[in-house]
Amino acid sequence: MGTISQLHDRLRPPADRIESEEAAVAAARRLAAGFRRQSSERDINRILPFPELDALSLSGLTGITVPPEYEGLDVSNALLAEIVAIIAEGDASIGECLAIHFAALEGLRLHGGEDLQRLLFSRALSGDRFATASFPTDSITTLPLGHRIDGRSAQAPGVLFADWLVISGAADNQLLYVNRRSEGLQSVDSWDGFGQRTNGTALLVAENVQARADAAVRQGAPAAAMTALLNAGVDLGIARAVLSELQETSAVPAAAGTLIVGIEAAAALLERAGHRLDIAQINSGPAIADAEFSATAAQAHASELALRTATAIFEIAKGDTGGIGLNLDRHWRNARIRALGGKLERLHAKAAAHYSHSWEI
Repeated sequence: MGTISQLHDRLRPPADRIESEEAAVAAARRLAAGFRRQSSERDINRILPFPELDALSLSGLTGITVPPEYEGLDVSNALLAEIVAIIAEGDASIGECLAIHFAALEGLRLHGGEDLQRLLFSRALSGDRFATASFPTDSITTLPLGHRIDGRSAQAPGVLFADWLVISGAADNQLLYVNRRSEGLQSVDSWDGFGQRTNGTALLVAENVQARADAAVRQGAPAAAMTALLNAGVDLGIARAVLSELQETSAVPAAAGTLIVGIEAAAALLERAGHRLDIAQINSGPAIADAEFSATAAQAHASELALRTATAIFEIAKGDTGGIGLNLDRHWRNARIRALGGKLERLHAKAAAHYSHSWEI
């Protein structure tokens, strides 16, 4: 299979194989409980969660979206979003990395060639992790037998923890699957923000990095709906984490009832969007637009909810919630950094466009 198959494997113990949805949920809850114990310390001191990400890989969770024909598990999208939310409740940065990983595998499932799928799905089952990165169009040259990458990418989360990178920016609108340890490719820790301090944000510097044609995958729907759904899962996890920590420090006041209802509503929106995405994955046409609308609405609601919950809890609970030792403000910082750059405005506009042109009541 050309250059791809010649790339060396990363050595790690074999990952467990998860055989059922119930086992996947149980593994997610067990991992999240462990991630939560030191999540505040990791945030304060910016300790990157390499051991935690390796534990995630070894659990088998990173392989649950591999299709059954490649020895994976046929997980519903609603459950997938819930698993991301569970992990994000334990640590939002790890949840974000898992969401990015699942989205990267979705593009491979939808549009990857058989040889590429066989290779990379087997690596996912072994515990390899995937992340995405975007290069300027003039950094990627189309060659007769593939692509050459030269230049610097935009910074992106999850890159420092990834074994494989899904690179966008090719002029022919293809995604390039590249091993992060490819010759000529370097990752630079470029985190510079007040939230999501441990999500492995980095930029890539490429010098004559080769990606053969059999490592290219075209972009297409319904991958966008999957990305929105998984992002909603991360934000729902952040909102849940705020209330979980509040329960440990004091009784949850009655005034928090509105936030609790909002969290339940977000979970319902995720479930609805997940079911619609299930349908879109086996039907084309209007089903894809419906899935995108529902997933976008779920993401917009969850993003607003995470911000509202992380902000309101200080006013509702009062007391010692502002103490430095509790570090509860990290949840607001995480939610805020994820909503920066006009994301909510774009989500609202996208949802309105889908409602106007695609939605049927």
